[in-house]
Amino acid sequence: MFLFKKKKEVIGIDIGSSSVKLVQLNVNKGSFQLLNVGISPLPPEAIVDNTLMDSSAIATVIKNLIASLGIKIKDVVCSISGNSVIIRKIVLPAMPQEELEDQISWEAEQYIPFDINDVNMDFQILSPDSSDPSKMNVLLVASKKDIINDYVSVFSEAGTKLSVVDVDSFAIQNAFEANHDYSATDIIALVNIGASMMNINVIKDGITLFTRDVQTGGNLYTEEIQKQVGLSSEDAENSKILAHESTNESLRNVILKVNENITQEIRRSLDYYNSTASDDRISRVFVSGGCSKIYNLVDSIAEKIGFPVEILNPFAKLKYSEKDFDPEYLQEIGPFMAVPVGLAMRRVGDK
Repeated sequence: MFLFKKKKEVIGIDIGSSSVKLVQLNVNKGSFQLLNVGISPLPPEAIVDNTLMDSSAIATVIKNLIASLGIKIKDVVCSISGNSVIIRKIVLPAMPQEELEDQISWEAEQYIPFDINDVNMDFQILSPDSSDPSKMNVLLVASKKDIINDYVSVFSEAGTKLSVVDVDSFAIQNAFEANHDYSATDIIALVNIGASMMNINVIKDGITLFTRDVQTGGNLYTEEIQKQVGLSSEDAENSKILAHESTNESLRNVILKVNENITQEIRRSLDYYNSTASDDRISRVFVSGGCSKIYNLVDSIAEKIGFPVEILNPFAKLKYSEKDFDPEYLQEIGPFMAVPVGLAMRRVGDK
């Protein structure tokens, strides 16, 4: 979403709060081919509230993961979310792309709560404004330069070069559009639930209609299991993952209660979108992130919002050799990999 010019292949790296996830894709005859995929855990509290607290540890994990996969490419695409990024859909006087590039800093000042000189910005012209054809809808994206510089430094320390910075919600959208069928009239909510952050992106025919990041995620399950069931952090994490196999009623009750909290946050955001949209109502929801595998969560979401909920599969239409990749393994890790798959679809020089 932000930098540089010459088109080259990249590796997509998602630095989450609990792990680093990597995907490398090749474009072959108009289709994406999977070349590499990997996941490596991060030390506890290496990232706190989207802040890179232990840059050296993160860089070491990235460097070791790349080396273990034998990857030689140095250009990296990563993404940011939450407090690290500001996303606004704004209405501006209609003008050509080139003219807006000259004016965007001045136009954006009223929407960004920082000194305009302290941020990196990008934009995408979405569509003419339906109520006034002399105006247009523009998606504005900005992040403070010091946050981007932190990521640049980490990847440099890992022996790579950060060439494109994207946004989690848009990376997931790329992965969804490349792997799932949909019609131009479908209003689709993409909900990515990670360890500490939930990204919600409502789209129609490739255009973002509404986006929101919520500070909640899988860590809430771990914390509640620790408190209510009396397990250590590590045991609580394992119990959360394997709850569908457990006969422990206390554990399942904790998970079902947290499911309600997560579901309520999703419903609140989707209800807000539906209440402010004109005639465009959400018809389908796709869930990704580690929490999509939590016991009964997808069913809970579907029950509360009243329309179909599916798990996003970022490998559904990718080509790959079954000699190199076990289809069952890809199915297992798929929910975790939507962001890095979407990132790996980018190329140096992309907006």
